Amino acid sequence: MLENILAIGQQVGVLFILIGIGVICGKTKFLSDAAITGMTDFVLYIVTPCIMISSFQRDFNPAMASGFFATMLFSAATILVAWAIGRLTLHDADKHRESVYRFSVIFSNCGFMALPLESALLGPEGLFFGAAFLVAFNVALWTLGLYLMSHNKQLLSFKKLLLNPGIIGVAIGLVLFFTSTTLPPLLSAPVEYLSALNTPLPMIVIGYHLSHAKLNVIFRDLRAWLTIAERLIAVPLAGLAISLIIPLEPTAYAACMIAVCTPVAANSTMFAILFGQDSELSVGLVSMSTILSIFTMPAFILLSQMIQ
Repeated sequence: MLENILAIGQQVGVLFILIGIGVICGKTKFLSDAAITGMTDFVLYIVTPCIMISSFQRDFNPAMASGFFATMLFSAATILVAWAIGRLTLHDADKHRESVYRFSVIFSNCGFMALPLESALLGPEGLFFGAAFLVAFNVALWTLGLYLMSHNKQLLSFKKLLLNPGIIGVAIGLVLFFTSTTLPPLLSAPVEYLSALNTPLPMIVIGYHLSHAKLNVIFRDLRAWLTIAERLIAVPLAGLAISLIIPLEPTAYAACMIAVCTPVAANSTMFAILFGQDSELSVGLVSMSTILSIFTMPAFILLSQMIQ
């Protein structure tokens, strides 16, 4: 048990050191908004598909395939429960704020923060199941999440969903996995090099945004604290309960719990800005939940290991 505590604490600590570097880069203006925007797009459109493809570079295994679909089901179930929690508990006369509260409960930072942690703690198999979790997450993000922030059903597009970079990466990876196809070294080496950027770049982006966050918008906002508590505590607890209903093999279970207990999704701010919601509140929720997750994430990862 002590070894697990030290291993988890060390890996979470590494992520927060990288976030700290991002904070320093933001405070010293070493990086600009334009550089961070470019870095974010690079991670989203290049690095994420590469890590998806890399995680599926293995011979077909029926047990792994079964675990993949079980992980997708777990992801969908936690998103549905989180939606219900937010809808029942978070109400505000200002619909711009209400949308941000509810979005923040439903969607975790399972791409930027979970994948590096899954890779460090669980290895290639952890990334495989982390990618499976992201399939249902991305579908929900570009349907439910898009509607929550825009309140416009006409923006829901099957074409946009299919062209999402994460979905494209998973689709390519699944073809390789189910056909037991291995990329030639000329292609696999660049994919691996780009995949390795998934740990430092997202953490630096998060740190940069933290350096510009106005946390005072959170301190006196009781709904904001309720939102953070639901994101960091209530939803992970729901995940533990769901794991008793949906059987998962140990690595898949660990990957799912890492994904579920991450803080508010960085996409919250992107969507809030894009659709004219309360972006300042969004930045505050992302920032404060990220800071507090240094305590809650290790606790829930350890708790999930004790229960399994």
